[in-house]
Amino acid sequence: MHHWTPYCGEAPLPGEWATHWNFAPELLIGLLLLSVATYLYRQRLRIIPATSAIALIAFIFVSPFCALGSALFTVRIVHDILLAVLLAPLLVAALRLDQMNIPGSLTIWTIVHAITFWLWHAPALYALAMSSDLAFWAMQVSITATAAIWWARIIRAPAPGATTALLATMVAVGALGALLTFSGTALYAPHWMTTQIWGMTPLEDQQIAGIIMWAPASLIYLLAAMAILYRSLDQRQPA
Repeated sequence: MHHWTPYCGEAPLPGEWATHWNFAPELLIGLLLLSVATYLYRQRLRIIPATSAIALIAFIFVSPFCALGSALFTVRIVHDILLAVLLAPLLVAALRLDQMNIPGSLTIWTIVHAITFWLWHAPALYALAMSSDLAFWAMQVSITATAAIWWARIIRAPAPGATTALLATMVAVGALGALLTFSGTALYAPHWMTTQIWGMTPLEDQQIAGIIMWAPASLIYLLAAMAILYRSLDQRQPA
């Protein structure tokens, strides 16, 4: 049987997961350089989103949360959702990406981001990301980058277009969640031997992950769409 060694380390046991911090030198050096760059360019950046993004990166990749994702697919899905719906918008705000002239329409980036998210959760590519550091970081960067550009486009788009893109993404994410929830087979080999000690079968772990993607994650996009619509209607009201 294949021995999986994810970037975040081998799956921890329930009694020891809180001690599994990731102090990889290249990661710590990267965070240090980001912190220094944030300080040096603080006049050009929005400092609160920038420091929040660095803190979130540390939580996702340094804290025991990272190792917990090696054990449970549910945690890995939360990890990926955080990249798309929290880290990406923070980067947009910090770097003022919404003020940049980024090539490609909102429709194109909606499709690109959805395809990127789906592809990395195809069982074969997911397994590759859980066994290769290069593939793992390709996954992290591509999900975050496409989401950031997509959010930047959302901010600049007229309300009807932004709402449509948000609802389309909600459907894409929800469809993947429903597929995972109602699948009768555990699809993700890296977690076939890591969930039982946590009190669930690989299929149950996958189904919980699907529910998280199907409900809470989709709800974020729905609430964003509703907020944009509300703001648009409010602005049309006569003074």
